[in-house]
Amino acid sequence: MAVVKATDSDIALLARLLRAEAEGEGIQGMLLVGNVGINRIRANCSDFKGLRTVPQMVFQPHAFEATIHGYFYQRAREKEKRLARRSINGESFWPAKYSLWYFKPPGDCPATWYNQPLVARYKNHCFYEPTAETCQNVYNTF
Repeated sequence: MAVVKATDSDIALLARLLRAEAEGEGIQGMLLVGNVGINRIRANCSDFKGLRTVPQMVFQPHAFEATIHGYFYQRAREKEKRLARRSINGESFWPAKYSLWYFKPPGDCPATWYNQPLVARYKNHCFYEPTAETCQNVYNTF
């Protein structure tokens, strides 16, 4: 059962994002990116207030660097669509279970990102989850 509304077009869009952001980190890495995206839609807090749809989340200004590169605009493949559906259906994994941010630093993960604490690193990406003061809702919707 989907935790956010998603059309076939939305699934393809999220699939393209997963591939473009984390293909080199395998299935788990792409699922973690999906978790962060779905969290942003559901949490309605911090920088993500008012996001309600997959396209709003994906194309939020400055949210995902991948959207400015040509690779993102290639047709979605079925294997990434399956991963996108898993994310849309609410399947979530640590360290992205409650994370709203991730990024790929050139070295070690900073202890905070956008003033939010580091949860953990998965391969090349560091994941950050909001404090309860910043976004209590992310902990209440899952």
